[in-house]
Amino acid sequence: MLTSDQIGSLICILKIMSLSQIDFSKTLTDDQVYETIMGNYSDLSKDWIFHQWNWMNNVYASFNDHNKYMIIILLIEKTLQFYDTMNIQYNYEEYYSKSYLQIEKFSITELCEKLDLPKETVRRKVLELEKEGVITRSKKKIIIDRKAFTFVKPDNQIKISAKYIYLVYQALNKEKLYQKKLDQKLIENIIKKKFTLCWRWFYRMQIPLIIGYQKFMSDLTTFHIWGTVCMNQVLNVSKLLETAADKPPLDHFTTSRILIDNVGTDIGISAMSISEMTSIPRTTIIRKCKYLLDNDLIRINKKKQYVLTTLNFRKILPYQTEAFKFKAKFIRKVLNLLVIS
Repeated sequence: MLTSDQIGSLICILKIMSLSQIDFSKTLTDDQVYETIMGNYSDLSKDWIFHQWNWMNNVYASFNDHNKYMIIILLIEKTLQFYDTMNIQYNYEEYYSKSYLQIEKFSITELCEKLDLPKETVRRKVLELEKEGVITRSKKKIIIDRKAFTFVKPDNQIKISAKYIYLVYQALNKEKLYQKKLDQKLIENIIKKKFTLCWRWFYRMQIPLIIGYQKFMSDLTTFHIWGTVCMNQVLNVSKLLETAADKPPLDHFTTSRILIDNVGTDIGISAMSISEMTSIPRTTIIRKCKYLLDNDLIRINKKKQYVLTTLNFRKILPYQTEAFKFKAKFIRKVLNLLVIS
């Protein structure tokens, strides 16, 4: 019978053998994925904006409160980090078969720092989640009840993310940077098979990305509303972004230039339409849009519809560039996982 030390050594040897069989020349770098995204932006922009808008809708819909959802996924990400550190992996079904998740060393201060929110706000949201039976606190520990799983189970999001990753894969394949043959279903399957690993990567993309926009827009609800106006704007000028089959797609700069030059379009979106699309109350939308109007982030056209403004759309482009770096890292990890699997 092998001793524990011998078993540990054997595992190390097997890991080394597995690594030796990997052709690292077939794996991607963050820069390769980032440059491909930036260079093929006209082909990718609509799907990415929908990807993020859909996720923000899910964030709000779970509790009719963006910050409560962010607190839950920050806690879940902490458990996923623990699994990753301990080399423990669960697939999608295994993970959601659990009756609860326990987080050690829970800290209001840590949540405040990660969410960039006042301590009073975070404490109030945590108390509300406790009253709703979603979480239970016991000294420095916190338990997320199974009830929360229905709010954060990302069945539809996995499909949307897999579709976007597949579009990036097609661009990489066309540029001969990634040779393995993939389809969307294969990408969905690897995310579900290696769920705790892949979804930690997903959260590590989304959390800093969304918090970054929150800092720019003052809060997540305002960003959600602005993003809806932005998506409407992109859809209205989408025909201008289309390129012929025999011509290369437009890069990020050219695509953004077209969008900026057409932000004065007469086709905007009303507060009622935003409310119907996001489920955010119309009164809240009108109040938040006043902030956006006062800060020249949107304007009202002759039809009393909201459209983007040229000046502040330029201001948000640096945030987009940073967001794309988080996105490139997530996609690179998933695609490389497919290479070595």
